[in-house]
Amino acid sequence: MTMGLIFLNMKSKDCLMLLLLSLSLINASCKKLIDVDGPETSLTSRDIYNNDETALGAVTSLYAKLSQGQLGGPGELTSLSNIAGLSSDELDYFSLAGSPTLNAYYQNQLNDKNVGIDYWNISYQRLFVINAAIEGLTASTETSESLKKQLLGEVKFMRGFYYFYLVNLYGDVPLILTTDYTVNSVAKKTAKLQVYQQVLSDLKDAQNLLSSQYLRGDGMTPYPNGLEERVRPTKWAATALLARTYLYLKDWSNAEIESSKILLNTEQFHIVSIDEVFLKNNKEAIWQLQPVTRGANTAEAITFVLPPSGPSFLNPVYLSERVMDAFALNDRRKTEWTGHVNTNGILYNYPYKYKVAYSTEVNYPVIEFSVVFRLAEQLLIRAEARTHIGNKDGAIADVDIIRERAGLSSIKTTNSNVTVEDLATIILNERRVEFFAEWGHRWLDLKRTEKVGEIMNIVTPKKSNGSSWKTFQQYYPISLNELKADPNLVQVPGY
Repeated sequence: MTMGLIFLNMKSKDCLMLLLLSLSLINASCKKLIDVDGPETSLTSRDIYNNDETALGAVTSLYAKLSQGQLGGPGELTSLSNIAGLSSDELDYFSLAGSPTLNAYYQNQLNDKNVGIDYWNISYQRLFVINAAIEGLTASTETSESLKKQLLGEVKFMRGFYYFYLVNLYGDVPLILTTDYTVNSVAKKTAKLQVYQQVLSDLKDAQNLLSSQYLRGDGMTPYPNGLEERVRPTKWAATALLARTYLYLKDWSNAEIESSKILLNTEQFHIVSIDEVFLKNNKEAIWQLQPVTRGANTAEAITFVLPPSGPSFLNPVYLSERVMDAFALNDRRKTEWTGHVNTNGILYNYPYKYKVAYSTEVNYPVIEFSVVFRLAEQLLIRAEARTHIGNKDGAIADVDIIRERAGLSSIKTTNSNVTVEDLATIILNERRVEFFAEWGHRWLDLKRTEKVGEIMNIVTPKKSNGSSWKTFQQYYPISLNELKADPNLVQVPGY
């Protein structure tokens, strides 16, 4: 199907009603974390979650909002593919495009007044809706039991998803688990590790609640084998994020266990050819976002694919030389996943993972879905975990699957005597060339491996006319408006 998530398997009249209702949940009275006093809607929260259709619409709106996010802002997490790429060493910014906001992220020169792309504000808006859903579904007596279980799993997963990114973007953050205004209005920050524990708890709950099969738009009916649309989270999406979270916490044993659960599920998942990775519903995809704008495929293609005229205000970013130099000779990821234009004698390389921005055909076919989690990441998570627990042969086997798909020689045959330290470096570089311009992987990898200073000490002065890198810049600042709104909220240290 090529229509937006809100409209899956529903009559047009019902679609419109659910769209208006669910979007009102997100947009009403949610301007600031501390000012969330409940959505202004003709239905109470209890009423919403006592009805299958409205409960489903409210939860589904979370995915619609993510999918509607543009890579230039204003703060949907989908834009991390662009913004975190600018913050790191992945993307260069076309200075003539004239966006002070994008330039501040690019030059690592943010402050509380020029945040612009406010992941904090948007994420806490979404978390309010999620917490309301958890409260409403838990109290519900009328929602179908199977749907109630699935939706509770989805919102538990989404809460873990948002908090995972919040702690990686800001460090310590308020852990808001209620819709109670009196609690939220004076929220203090919670230590990063404690937030991570909540992420783990939510994801484990989600694993137990979510279906292991991909479900149709009604949230209850499984797709027939081979016809799945991979756009509603399943237990495998929760498992994928759980494996990643354990990796970030350096809990190598559990990272290996969780990633293996997915990798052993060969009936649903397997590595696909390099030209299929970003197509909709491919077997490597664990969770994808379905485009919801008529005539558009993905925000990635709209933002990243450069026209023959080169970068501009509408397409202001392109791949850095550092990324292009990271590819090995004959790496198919370089030839298949990057493109280039030559404008006025200047060569601009750009991410070309998603190739079709718009369709002009009558039925507007969508051929690509934005990938949030995919199997290749689980292979590299397990490889990294195995490296640290001493299973070098297992780690090499996992990395070689990725390398061989890319047309590269295997480590096993060319460098079987590689040291553990060298293997860790190889895996980090594989992540770099596999996940460039995807969900801020590079930015987060540099921070979690404690290499951000080493790299940014070189990169930042080149991007910002000689300004030096400062350690605290690995986190984004909280906007001045948010600080004014909550008397107990303090700025990220250093800003």
